[in-house]
Amino acid sequence: MATVEHCLYCFEALASHLEGRKSLSLAEVEDSYADYLKALSAEAAADVSKSITKRHPALERLSGTSSGAASPVPSTSSSSASSVSSSPSLQQASGVSTPATSISSLPLADAEEKIDESPLFVTWNIKHPRHGHVLRGCIGTFEPHELDDGLSSYAITSAVHDSRFEPISLREVPKLQVAVTLLTNFEDAADPMDWELGKHGIRISFVHHGRRYGATYLPDVAVEQGWDKEETIQSLMRKAGYVGRKDMWREMGIKVVRYEGKKEKCEYEEYKAWRDWVDGQKGK
Repeated sequence: MATVEHCLYCFEALASHLEGRKSLSLAEVEDSYADYLKALSAEAAADVSKSITKRHPALERLSGTSSGAASPVPSTSSSSASSVSSSPSLQQASGVSTPATSISSLPLADAEEKIDESPLFVTWNIKHPRHGHVLRGCIGTFEPHELDDGLSSYAITSAVHDSRFEPISLREVPKLQVAVTLLTNFEDAADPMDWELGKHGIRISFVHHGRRYGATYLPDVAVEQGWDKEETIQSLMRKAGYVGRKDMWREMGIKVVRYEGKKEKCEYEEYKAWRDWVDGQKGK
């Protein structure tokens, strides 16, 4: 499944692209994040203020107080932390300080089977003063990609090349949330209704007047929008570029491929807290 390390890596790829610096590799992110969690856990054992724990996003994950699931922690070495370049321009743009470390001794999450390649989508959302998080870019691929290359490529592509939006700027990064979805269990549906809301993403395809149409929604989209299955199919037809009568969808010979998605997301604050810790390890 997708992990918080995958999300941090997407932030790192985008930030380094916008700042014109070298990015960490996915392996370096995974190694340093595991060391970071160990350091937080050790510091937490010496502290006595639970209110600080609740303010620290990484410890929220470990303690289960966050809305996201705890992330798997791979085996690590500490060598990568000292090899990372700092990111002063992003720190200046953000004005966000690193949360204080916290208190109670917390176990690290159990390691899960590591995924090295997968079809994937990277979604960027941005905080809106009235509407919460709103979509800022989402692009992915149904072809399996090695995650080191695929996540970094699509993190940047979805941020600056989604034709529905203006490219994300450096000043917007502190307002961002990233979601990584790794796709699995692809199946041809028996008919356009042969899928489950909230469980399956769907990819539709059909031909009308000699033109081929296609579009997809990830598993969480229909539920978030409050659509039923028919409304989801009709919305996908519009997304694909079809401008005819959407109530004719039953006559279109629509083919549906259903799939599942293993999703993780994180906020910029979590990325910055980890990145500040990494920068602080240089020279130690």
